Amino acid sequence: MSTGKLKIEWAAQYMPVIAAIKKQFAREKPFAGMTIGMALHVEAKTANLVSTLAAGGAEVHITGCNPLSTQDDVAEALNHVKNVHCYAKRACTVEEYYAAIDKVLDAKPVITIDDGMDLIHYIHTKRRDLLKTVIGGCEETTTGIHRLRAMEAEGKLEFPVVAVNDTPMKHFFDNVHGTGESVLSSIMITTNTLIAGKYIVVAGYGYCGRGLARKAHGLGAKVVVTEIDPRRALEAHMDGFMVMTMEQAAAIGDIFITTTGNTGIIAGKHFKKLKEGAILSNAGHFNVEIDIDWLQKHADKIIKRDGIDTYIIRGRAVHVLAEGRLVNLATPKGMGHPIEVMDLSFALQALCTQYIAKSGKKLKAGVHEVPNEIDEDVANLKLSSLGLSIDKLTKEQQKYSCSWDIGT
Repeated sequence: MSTGKLKIEWAAQYMPVIAAIKKQFAREKPFAGMTIGMALHVEAKTANLVSTLAAGGAEVHITGCNPLSTQDDVAEALNHVKNVHCYAKRACTVEEYYAAIDKVLDAKPVITIDDGMDLIHYIHTKRRDLLKTVIGGCEETTTGIHRLRAMEAEGKLEFPVVAVNDTPMKHFFDNVHGTGESVLSSIMITTNTLIAGKYIVVAGYGYCGRGLARKAHGLGAKVVVTEIDPRRALEAHMDGFMVMTMEQAAAIGDIFITTTGNTGIIAGKHFKKLKEGAILSNAGHFNVEIDIDWLQKHADKIIKRDGIDTYIIRGRAVHVLAEGRLVNLATPKGMGHPIEVMDLSFALQALCTQYIAKSGKKLKAGVHEVPNEIDEDVANLKLSSLGLSIDKLTKEQQKYSCSWDIGT
């Protein structure tokens, strides 16, 4: 058995929610006759989502959404799954990356599933012929949602897209626990350095930043948060973390993790203040948060190790992990979010894809929230798999909670 298939089977045993949905899809065939195009991180958990959609009757064409996150053995194994075609390759060039996007779109998908909005962007800019046939799409990451909302605000988004990222089941588990654990574990396994006692600088205190700050603190780190939003900065302060600007943090930080999805978060003016041996990493989707171009132009010497690029600037070493790309997936041993977390996220993707298949033609072009019943269904399936039960409101409680005249 191939190593890719072994990885997929290992992940499957910890994905009870997606397994239940796969059985349902195999019975009902909600995607019969449909082609689904995907641009996601191609690794073992993703493969289980792909096989779930294929079990539901879909023909699936998939490529990567990051040049360094594909696991080639998993990509090869996917090409042996019936009705699945995978074009992803690790360490591909920019030209190869977009050629693979084109291959996915050559299949004329009626539904798209994105992590970062590359398929949707390409359809709207390079392959506008497909706008006539696409029913809708799903987007699963914060950066992609930001891009989609910008498109929508300008009136440029021409089909409905479900914001899978913007729902409690994604925020509370994928963003907080998934990012928090996978980023730190990837940094530790890549550098073999200690977290305890170090100053860990987290740029951004959204759901991902909160998870990272809490997990790093739990490992004994002294956590510094940088923010632009006064409310989030105050929240970080009251959660017990130090709050300062990146210029202030640059002078004391040992390990830096960016989570903003924005550009130039750690730039030239910050590099000049970094301590000897500072480690820089990015947990955002695109490799724009750390100004790699500045480092390449100003470094006296560059030393490349497995997953670590060291820039010598005026005699000081600055280490950048995974070329500034998504550190939990793009390092050589990066495995992405824990399996149990992605079981929930991919369950949301699967059910939202079914929702688009059924209702996409009725929805207006634009960004749509995940229906609450889908979010609750995934939570209930997970609780059931854990053998956990919760209370239900009585009729009297339901009436009371909906009443404005509750007496004195």
